[in-house]
Amino acid sequence: MQLSERSTADVSIPDEFDSAQAKVVYLYLHVWPESTADDLCAALSINKGTVLSIIRTLRKRGYVERDEGQYRLC
Repeated sequence: MQLSERSTADVSIPDEFDSAQAKVVYLYLHVWPESTADDLCAALSINKGTVLSIIRTLRKRGYVERDEGQYRLC
C-alpha cells in the first residue's frame, strides 16, 4: 500500500484515548508504520520521555507492537 492510500484510508481512533498526544501518535503510526521513537519525537515535536510513555501505554493495551526498535500498529 502506498503512502497516499494509507493516509486517505479511514482510521478510527479508539474511544478510550483521552490524550490528544496519544491520538496523534496513533495517527502518525497509521500513516508511517515502522517508525522509531526518534522519528515520532522529531515529527510530532513531543519529547522522548512522553513518546515512550505513550508507546508503553499503547503497547500494554494491544494497539502498538515493537520490532527491532520500530513501532507499528497491531
